[in-house]
Amino acid sequence: MKSKDSNNKKLSIIVPCYKVEKYLPRCLDSLVNQTLKDIEIICINDGSPDNCLNILNDYKKKFPDKIVIIDKKNEGVWKGRMDGVKKATGEFIGFVDSDDYVALDYAEKLYKNAKKKKADISVCGFDRIDLDTMKRYSREMCKPETKEIIIEQNPGALLEMNGAPWNKIYKAELLKNMYQMKNVPKVLDDMMFLQLIYINAKKIVFIPDSLVYYMVRKDSIINTVKKELLDSTYKAMVEVRNLYKKQRPELLDYVDANAFLHLGVSLMYRVSEDKTLNFKSALKENEKFLDNNFPNWKNTDYTKLSYVIKNKGTNFKLWIVKVFYNLGLFRLFISLYKFMIKTFGVDIKW
Repeated sequence: MKSKDSNNKKLSIIVPCYKVEKYLPRCLDSLVNQTLKDIEIICINDGSPDNCLNILNDYKKKFPDKIVIIDKKNEGVWKGRMDGVKKATGEFIGFVDSDDYVALDYAEKLYKNAKKKKADISVCGFDRIDLDTMKRYSREMCKPETKEIIIEQNPGALLEMNGAPWNKIYKAELLKNMYQMKNVPKVLDDMMFLQLIYINAKKIVFIPDSLVYYMVRKDSIINTVKKELLDSTYKAMVEVRNLYKKQRPELLDYVDANAFLHLGVSLMYRVSEDKTLNFKSALKENEKFLDNNFPNWKNTDYTKLSYVIKNKGTNFKLWIVKVFYNLGLFRLFISLYKFMIKTFGVDIKW
């Protein structure tokens, strides 16, 4: 007699789909041909107005045991991901963007590494690729010296993690039991999604292989952020900090350093691209917000040179930016950073 869990998979891969008919077959081909066979691919057709649903139905006919389709009205990536999580039966859950694709051993390597090392999260490297030319911009998160993070022992190392969910798999219960945000952010949503996962995680392991091929659109190398989108982000960041204060207060230094990284650096860089804004004024408002809500952002150990040296270069980039901040030269840093991006076409994701 089969147990009631006999239909459960080793890994559920959630693929949100919206206006990607041109790239979706490549993504699905890379997933249905994975060397790890005991997987399910949960495709969220998020009210896509193009041919995505027909493509998904074609793959469902060919791979009925692998493809699961959720057809719904457009509610955004956050809600789509959570709909996929509810449907998932896998022991682990991962995410793949539908305009990206993965190596054929992506699932097997991540899953086996997680199981072997009894980890909550398994992470791989990725290539950042120009969508039009297929030229590789960079290879990231492929550090053979980084084998694991025990969050309780070194939470500052989380600041070196890329802020996207798609090169990681997670124990299903981390997502099934994830806190439900009252203020769903419209900017920095990937990063906050990860913070809600990290709060209940203990061990993260790494594979120094590039297994995800992340496509960069030319029109998104510089992502602008309009000021009207900032309010939801600010509210969400405070909500997440309050959650950590309640559940894992020992990680508040990490949360404050993370606020500096993503609000003080990444967000302000993107705000600087809005020519209708007074950037100097926006920067001042942002620093005031950080002072009021993330009191240790200026003094956390994780952005000090002593931490960088002790941890063999961890958070070195963040320390450099902090030096510019402390010298009152952050706008100069932004100008240099923009020059690098426009000259070399590479946007370092802070």
